[in-house]
Amino acid sequence: MTPLRQRMIQDMQLRNLSPHTIEAYVHAVAQFARHFHRSPEQLDADCARQYLLHLVHDQHASWSRYNQARCAFLFFYRVTLGQDQRFEKLPFAKPRKQLPTVLSADEVRRMLDVVKHQPKHRALLMTLYGAGLRISEALNLQPRDIDSGRMFIHVRSGKGNKDRLVLLSPNLLSVLRDYWRECRPGIWFFPQDRDPSRQIDSGSAHRIVARTARRAGITRRVSPHTLRHSYATHLLEAGVDLLTIQRMLGHQNLKTTALYTHVTEAHLRRVKSPLDLLYDKRANEAKNPPVT
Repeated sequence: MTPLRQRMIQDMQLRNLSPHTIEAYVHAVAQFARHFHRSPEQLDADCARQYLLHLVHDQHASWSRYNQARCAFLFFYRVTLGQDQRFEKLPFAKPRKQLPTVLSADEVRRMLDVVKHQPKHRALLMTLYGAGLRISEALNLQPRDIDSGRMFIHVRSGKGNKDRLVLLSPNLLSVLRDYWRECRPGIWFFPQDRDPSRQIDSGSAHRIVARTARRAGITRRVSPHTLRHSYATHLLEAGVDLLTIQRMLGHQNLKTTALYTHVTEAHLRRVKSPLDLLYDKRANEAKNPPVT
């Protein structure tokens, strides 16, 4: 590891950034340097702008990756190098907001049935859906985080490096106990098969979920986050209020949670078209003509 990379990592650790953010920022700056075949301290704001354009036009990178790289450059140059040469003028991307993919209860049930003879995969999918965890939060779970006495899951260092408590479903607890008795995981609840001292990596978890969805006959693209979206939507359809769902999901802004009001079928079915209201009024007037 170069002294420059070590200094950047230490700068982020001093500011209590999450391990996931540290890894992402270091990777973004390393890719930037590799693109120009030069040390990043020899590159300026114009180079950063060229690289961001390369991400968009040549690599067709997602807007989240674009913004992540932009934030990494801002931190590296302004904090680690102490420079301030127009880096704040790098444009921040505002991606088009899309409604999340949400599974029906039957589709979730079919996915869980597919992995009923695979204890680790079943426990992972049930944790993602039954607690609404992000994939990084699920993979970072340790046995000490399961509080069966109070029926809570302690999510440590979630997004924004914040802890929170999530309700532990009795059905999820039962599955986790069966999984524990059969597989006996060590430090991590979901360890790698080849190296139990390390948790499953995110890529493997995405493949497990996608493969399970295909086996369940679901043709739409399904990721671990789809199960989180489904958890939130199904809670809302069951009548749970937005503030509670916000707390369960660990959202900082209620506007983020409010997105689910646009995708709940039950919520949409409760809305009546003005056209129907018009005809309902006419029908009522026909049945109950005004007294003259």
